[in-house]
Amino acid sequence: MLSILRKARLKDKEMRILMLGLDNAGKTTIVKQIMKEDVTTVSPTLGFIIKTIDFQGYKLNIWDVGGQKTLRSYWKNYFEKTDTLVWVVDATDRLRIDDCRDELAGLLLEERLTGASLLIFLNKTDVEGCMTEDEVHEVRFFSFLSFVFVKFNSQR
Repeated sequence: MLSILRKARLKDKEMRILMLGLDNAGKTTIVKQIMKEDVTTVSPTLGFIIKTIDFQGYKLNIWDVGGQKTLRSYWKNYFEKTDTLVWVVDATDRLRIDDCRDELAGLLLEERLTGASLLIFLNKTDVEGCMTEDEVHEVRFFSFLSFVFVKFNSQR
């Protein structure tokens, strides 16, 4: 994360992080955990939420955008000036893993996201029966990228 911060706006030490993924992937829960907020009741995000945190001298503006199918066409409205795209994958959602892959593939073609760093969070890895990294790789999730998953347990 620190190398991404150094790459980003060094001059003003401010960074815009866009957090996307399918609905129920755990984006809002992750943001709430980062902010040290209560995660016992989290509702679906209808629209977007912006949270700001100071991290090692950097101001991180985290844009958490709803992932419902009806909202995805609006994602493009949040691309401008994005330094880092965080894509959250629900490791328990086997039925929609192809949709998850296809949505991210579409985002990576967006010109306004060119130059943004990409972080992929494999969320809910603590849930019994979740997909392993190998299973996600077998879906040919990102055959055109070299990457490693950041495992995240959003309920802790």
